[in-house]
Amino acid sequence: MKFTFDWLRQFVDVNITPGELADRLTMAGLEVDALEEIFGGLDGVKVAEILSVSPHPDADRLVVCQVAVGGEKVQIVCGAPNARAGLFSALALPGAVLPSGMTIKKSKIRGQVSHGMLCSEKDLGISDSHSGIMELTWLHESGADLAQALELKDTVIEVDLTPNRPDCASVMGIGRESAAFCGTSLNPPVTVHDIPRLTGENCEFSVTVEHGDCPRYAARLLKNVKIGPSPWWLKKRLLAVGQRPINNVVDVTNFVMLEYGQPLHAFDFKKLHGGVIVVRRARAGESLVTLDNVERTLDSDMLMICDAERPVAVAGVMGGANSEVDANTTEVLLESACFAPVSVRRTARRLNLATEASYRFERGVDPQLPPIAMERAVRLLCEVAGAEVVANGVDCAEGVKNNEPITLRVNRTNDLLGYDFSIDEITAMLSAIEIAVQPFSDDTLLVTPPSFRVDLEREIDLIEEVARLKGYNEFPQTMPLVPMSAAWQDPARKLRQDVSAAMTALGFYEAINYSFVNPRHLDMLGLAEDDARKKMVQLLNPLAEDQSVLRSMLLPGLLDNVRRNVNYQVADIRLFEIGKCFVPGTGLEQPEESTYLTAVLSGRRLPGAPLLHMGEGKCDIYDVKGVIETLLAGLGFSGIDFDLAREAVEPYCETDTFARVSVQGKSLGCFARIDKKVLTDFGIKQDVYFLNLHLDALLAVAKDTKQFTSLPKFPSVKWDIAVVVPEQVRVGEMVESILHSGISLIEQVELFDVFRGGAISKGMKSVAIKVTYRSAEQTLDDETVVLEHQKIIDILLTHFDGQLREV
Repeated sequence: MKFTFDWLRQFVDVNITPGELADRLTMAGLEVDALEEIFGGLDGVKVAEILSVSPHPDADRLVVCQVAVGGEKVQIVCGAPNARAGLFSALALPGAVLPSGMTIKKSKIRGQVSHGMLCSEKDLGISDSHSGIMELTWLHESGADLAQALELKDTVIEVDLTPNRPDCASVMGIGRESAAFCGTSLNPPVTVHDIPRLTGENCEFSVTVEHGDCPRYAARLLKNVKIGPSPWWLKKRLLAVGQRPINNVVDVTNFVMLEYGQPLHAFDFKKLHGGVIVVRRARAGESLVTLDNVERTLDSDMLMICDAERPVAVAGVMGGANSEVDANTTEVLLESACFAPVSVRRTARRLNLATEASYRFERGVDPQLPPIAMERAVRLLCEVAGAEVVANGVDCAEGVKNNEPITLRVNRTNDLLGYDFSIDEITAMLSAIEIAVQPFSDDTLLVTPPSFRVDLEREIDLIEEVARLKGYNEFPQTMPLVPMSAAWQDPARKLRQDVSAAMTALGFYEAINYSFVNPRHLDMLGLAEDDARKKMVQLLNPLAEDQSVLRSMLLPGLLDNVRRNVNYQVADIRLFEIGKCFVPGTGLEQPEESTYLTAVLSGRRLPGAPLLHMGEGKCDIYDVKGVIETLLAGLGFSGIDFDLAREAVEPYCETDTFARVSVQGKSLGCFARIDKKVLTDFGIKQDVYFLNLHLDALLAVAKDTKQFTSLPKFPSVKWDIAVVVPEQVRVGEMVESILHSGISLIEQVELFDVFRGGAISKGMKSVAIKVTYRSAEQTLDDETVVLEHQKIIDILLTHFDGQLREV
């Protein structure tokens, strides 16, 4: 929405500068996008009178003019076809710099001296008209500065309106807001008290509204209209906001639309068949050539303005060429109506036709505005076009509804805004923008929104108005006095976030694959037909054949990621994915969903640090085990156990590396090296290790609260044990036997080496275990530790048929 500061000051006593006005509007919720001073750079351009015009002796298309500028007479060479004696025009004297950057100099043109240049409107940056020099027919004295004589200097302000404020798409709307925060009043040229009563009796035309999408339609007939150019004051207003003047009738309708926000349309009454206006839907096969000379095919749900036989305008969007006002028009039917926003929006989009009128109707026009804007336009047409008004007119307003009152609680307003408004303050602020306010009780007001405020529907809308009118920057900055509590966190979501962060810290990259997968991938894993994961959820409308089922495992997607990376010569791979897997529910139930963490490792152990110890070594199963231990310990879980479970190996895993993971006796998942055949089927030529953990099961054993453990006061003592035991003995069982030995001084038991070969007999292995002792009451001495350590040795030698390894 564009308007000028001078235009606004016609109706509001604005006691601030344009810049201050822009700031106040922005703080009131009407964001100002641009502030521009217009028609500047005209210093040295004067009003001049052409005294005489004679042909140029050496040029057929040029004339030599004698021009009076105040008391001075100068000669000007000119090529404009409208240069004539007695015409007042704009003269740029030597030294003047025009808006285009041209500097005017005294010069010789075909042997004749020219002391300046007579200018067109385009030369002066006023409009694009350059068919001749500017004609100032209403001026009668020369010598004055052009900018001063034409009152050109002004400031254009452009406001970026939000869709809920159509009332501000006009100078009057902006004026209403400006008057409120400037403490003045709005003085519109026409008010509701100036409107004549339009009964439609003894009228020379009739109006029929056949559809509810037109709640109001007003029309008046004007005769003896003289079509011609608009006066300068009217053209100046339109040019300032980017509108192109056309003729006095069309310019008045555009001017009133910008001034009041009510779109108008002028029909050539003699072109309307039958002297009738019918507001109806378009009929099958109808079309209309609009004012832009484009023939448009109409749909049956488009609202049209029609005469007795055909459409003559697209309601709320654009008029038709078949009823256009032209140079021969003498009788004008003026339309001022209100159309449903949804109807106009739908029609404008379908016709790909956006106009200033549709912009306003789409957002909502005040249904009380049509007769007011009509009266303003009629008065202007009588002034600038010599029109004579037929005594009566038509105003169909059966669809206009009054707004319902809303109760506004002062205490509620103060509670929400954190301010202490009195009931009188709120009444004064709302009344300033023409909102009707009545007292209802000591703490409550009965507020009736005006018809132009379509956005005020609830109490909270009125509270927002109070805050806006007060000024958001006027509220003191205070901390709210409310009870504080920790925000609730979804345990499942937090676990996912913690797992993702931990895996990233361990050097893994997160993969996010589609939940829609290829059913062949599970065949490649070798799953049995009766495996529950093989019974996948089928999609009713799959994107493609290779995305026809919901995944029941994350591993196939990650193996496909490995294949792609290897093909791109990325051999060192650490990927993980956290996601849902699906299996069919029983009967008509929805599929069962479970959340898993699956990760894959392949390539070098430390590809980013090849110079470190073992940096070039390949990943192995112990790296996967270490990842699981670090992950679970970092998440605060204890009681982590690994079971080789040779009798229940997954078909896609190598038997000698397969192990299951449990926490506190709850089975969580497994890890292993992928079988060579499976890797071959997936097109992978290097070893791949994986881990798979059921996060829902992990969540079930997670502790709701964390307990504080104080730091130890006394130092620990660490002693090692190396025991040779049969190959089939499980190290985990050895560790568990130590932990459950009943020795209270044991703090930690840790395996740090397993050795085979050398001096160790075949079928035997050496297991080295580090035991940490600590007392909460005293510093341990060697005698105490020796006694406890010997108990552990005895347990290992007795229970596991072991022998103490000699160094």
